[in-house]
Amino acid sequence: MTYSDPYGRDVLSGASPTARRRPQSREVPVAPGLVVEDAESGWVGAVVGFEKTSVGHVVHLEDRRGRRRPFPLGPGYLIDGKPVALTRPQAKRPAARARTASGSVAVPGERARVARGSRIWVEGKHDAELVEKIWGDDLRIEGVVVEPLGGLDDLPEKLAEFGPDRSHRVGVLADHLVDGSKETRIAEAALADRRNSGVVHIIGHPYIDIWQAVRPGVVGIREWPEVPRGEDWKTGVLRRIGWPANDHRDVARAWQRILRSVTTIADVEPALSGRVEELIDFVTVEQTG
Repeated sequence: MTYSDPYGRDVLSGASPTARRRPQSREVPVAPGLVVEDAESGWVGAVVGFEKTSVGHVVHLEDRRGRRRPFPLGPGYLIDGKPVALTRPQAKRPAARARTASGSVAVPGERARVARGSRIWVEGKHDAELVEKIWGDDLRIEGVVVEPLGGLDDLPEKLAEFGPDRSHRVGVLADHLVDGSKETRIAEAALADRRNSGVVHIIGHPYIDIWQAVRPGVVGIREWPEVPRGEDWKTGVLRRIGWPANDHRDVARAWQRILRSVTTIADVEPALSGRVEELIDFVTVEQTG
């Protein structure tokens, strides 16, 4: 592994004794989200990791395109144009207000609420597992159950069987809900049914599969590859990124690898997170009258 040298050239080397001295760097402990610039390379990124390696302590910076690079601890950085020296993180103190993976304030000792009559439906098992990974703490406190549909094709029949009303709302998260798609036509037909008016909310993300809603940099790839129509999307993706793709067991292992890489709401695209939180709001709103 190679690292850029944050020190750069000695600007005082060969200079006259009266040459102006470089401003002294102030020390700044690294912390997640801290945005710094490497003075030599111009790389600007937010702190996303810190580790001790064989060559010393290293801070990982992620730029606005999701690319990550390691840099050594020490001087040679800028914050708001002013020189700083990055130091080891400060010792962790007990958090006064812990946060859940979704960013909500955690409630220590809070017991799960008895399940509400309302539900959030997602298309498949992977969707449900990802929602649980990030919003599980919030959902348990709110008493919201997330259930996989197994696909959107059966949505009209499922709604008719469930019988949604003001106390039993249904929020549906659909894959690939884009203009002209089969999923969009199914959603429009369900919402056109008067029985579902005001008690069913269907919202979708633009991704072919929930895998795409995970930021590619989180799983160590530059981008999710395009897979031609007619080819199985998951196995097509795995082949193109170089992961095993021989059968369903490889797909299952790949998903667990992806899921393990997700730790907070920042690891998924806003096009997913905003929609999930909208559904949680819809099924937990207090009804009056």
